[in-house]
Amino acid sequence: MSASNDPRGTRRYARRVARVVPGAGHPAEGVISFGSGDAYPESLPDVAELAQRAATKYRTETLQYAPRPGLPELREWIAGHVARDGIRVGADSILVCNGAKQGIELACKLFLDPGDAIVVTRPTYQSALGVFHGWEAAFVEVGMDDDGMRVDELATILADRARQGLPAPKLVYDVPEFHNPSGVTMSRARREALVELAMRHGMVILEDDPYRRIRFSGEPVPPIQSFDRQGCVIGLGTFAKLVAPGLRLGWVIAPPDVVHQMAAMKADGGTTALTQRILVEYCRAGRLEPDIVDRVRTYRAHRDVMAQAVREQLPHATFRLPDGGYYLWLRLPEAVDGDRLAALAEAEGVQVLPSSHFHATPGPKNFVRLAYSYASPSEIVEGVRRLARAYRAMGA
Repeated sequence: MSASNDPRGTRRYARRVARVVPGAGHPAEGVISFGSGDAYPESLPDVAELAQRAATKYRTETLQYAPRPGLPELREWIAGHVARDGIRVGADSILVCNGAKQGIELACKLFLDPGDAIVVTRPTYQSALGVFHGWEAAFVEVGMDDDGMRVDELATILADRARQGLPAPKLVYDVPEFHNPSGVTMSRARREALVELAMRHGMVILEDDPYRRIRFSGEPVPPIQSFDRQGCVIGLGTFAKLVAPGLRLGWVIAPPDVVHQMAAMKADGGTTALTQRILVEYCRAGRLEPDIVDRVRTYRAHRDVMAQAVREQLPHATFRLPDGGYYLWLRLPEAVDGDRLAALAEAEGVQVLPSSHFHATPGPKNFVRLAYSYASPSEIVEGVRRLARAYRAMGA
């Protein structure tokens, strides 16, 4: 019997497996990808010289196991980077990890027992949902509007739980800046209210903030963590959107005791020192800020091309034009099934993600998410044309 076959059904999987939904995966050859928030290939930096230096001059550092919390120089740099947004912490409050999703995983590992409740928006980031499902969390879904998470709705839910003798959820997860998938940015007033609510009820906020610097218009809103006075916010950041996703480097900002506990729980021992050193050298060379300016210019143009193509090809779709980030969140007529549309679109040669991927429990199905980050402008135009063909094939 091959390792891939188990005709007798003898494998005894953990019960959590039944709750985990597989990701979309890479599209087949010839399929235009609007499914994943990959970087535009032409925006990826050439780090060959930096990699060579990291592997030669710094080889006694980079070819060893790394310190569990991360290289001290990178942690210092990240502390300085977030200070510009009003987050005043030392390097001892920074944990380097394998992308922000490892930070989410470590937060779950540290705080969640099976059945513990976590607050998420409706909709929310699909990969985070996958992590939470893996830790067997119970979900408390909260609606959104143009100002982000409905904190007033969450306050009502918490009051109802208290009357029923139920504890407050342990964690509150949100992407407050150019929310994935909706593109909404949470208002300052909502951020302050959420921190106050979390402090009052003993909840920890996971602030996932990958898109902050990918802003096209409007004024930045201070991070949720900048309003925190009691250490109730854990910040999550990543170099995936700033430099390159393949480097798999992100960070956690938390009180030093939380960082210490998370570092001890890292199954990898320590995030790869080689890629950390490449990032340190890249940032020291002054390359980050000019490259971010280029990426913002590129992704703004991609967004505008996609928005115009949707207006022309899918006049029945509505969307909020985001001020930054990677995605358009299309709302279609209520009769449209996003799962069926996504399947038909893939057959037409374009990959999109249906709204079912973004809800902890079944919700509205007439939405699809389109990423404009990866495809070229010409591919975006053609991809929307293919999506429109799939939509017409539904007879909607």
